[in-house]
Amino acid sequence: MDEEVHRSPAAEISVTSNGDLEESHEDVFRDPSYGDLNLSESHISSGNFASMTEGIIESGPYKGTMQGQPHSGPVVLADDLKNPAMEKLDLVRKWSINTYKCTRQILSEKLGRGSRTVDPELEGQIEVLRDNKRKYEHVIKLTQTLANQLTQMMQTQRQLGEAFADLGLKSPELHEEFGYNADTQKLLSKNGETLLGAINFFIASVDTLVDKTIEDTMINIKQYEIARVEFDAYRTDLEELNLGPRDATTLPKIEHSQQQFQIHREKYEKMRNDVSVKLKFLEENKVKVLHNQLILFHNAIAAYYAGNQQQLDQTLKQFHIKLKMPGGDTPSWLEEH
Repeated sequence: MDEEVHRSPAAEISVTSNGDLEESHEDVFRDPSYGDLNLSESHISSGNFASMTEGIIESGPYKGTMQGQPHSGPVVLADDLKNPAMEKLDLVRKWSINTYKCTRQILSEKLGRGSRTVDPELEGQIEVLRDNKRKYEHVIKLTQTLANQLTQMMQTQRQLGEAFADLGLKSPELHEEFGYNADTQKLLSKNGETLLGAINFFIASVDTLVDKTIEDTMINIKQYEIARVEFDAYRTDLEELNLGPRDATTLPKIEHSQQQFQIHREKYEKMRNDVSVKLKFLEENKVKVLHNQLILFHNAIAAYYAGNQQQLDQTLKQFHIKLKMPGGDTPSWLEEH
């Protein structure tokens, strides 16, 4: 046939994008129904060679834009996208580590195996404060007992005065004698009410000093003791790491332990200074408050048992008006604030 165009077999074989033979053509060449095909001869033709150009893939570098493929790796979240549950879990983890170290330090101290940081001067002041606090509480209990007994005695004196007055009305021959005794018991009962007011004021003042002012300082002391235990715990941990080997594994641990030790040392020193200042101001306020209250309590008791009603009334007024003692015009720091 004259119109047939002889071409090489490569023109009739389509290839895939990776250069392999297309599977369908390869099967054709191997199909027994076609017989023994001689590819060297020009028996394979195409009706229109130009139409094949549409399926031709040009080789060469690709000039298009490749879309970026996702890369695997750690995902870093922004601070505002962090899971609150993970933050709480991290806080619990840090708290557990700190609790473990402090518990180990406390047990070690109690068993006599561990060392503790001691400030002799501050520890002595704290021990004196605790002892005084116990004694002040004992004084308050005794004074409350005295107030209860005085209340009962006042009730008895009042009832006794009423009984004397009644007998004076029914016994004309002893009217004057019963009247004297009735007046005396009523006066004692009245003076007892004045003394009771002074005693209750004394109890309230000392109770405020113990349960508020001293207790506030005791809270600071407890925080100081906790800071001391934490400081000793991380100090012991650092000392143990320094005694061990130094290599690529232990050096980061030592550096982290050194940082934690420095943080807790600064916290301990700050709490120690705060407690020292608090004890100083507490002592100043305690002396002034107790000085005034003890003088007023003494004057009230003395006036009551001396039968000096005028002095007793004056003492009660002084419980509501601050005493101006010589050299005591300057208010203490706690009273100013």
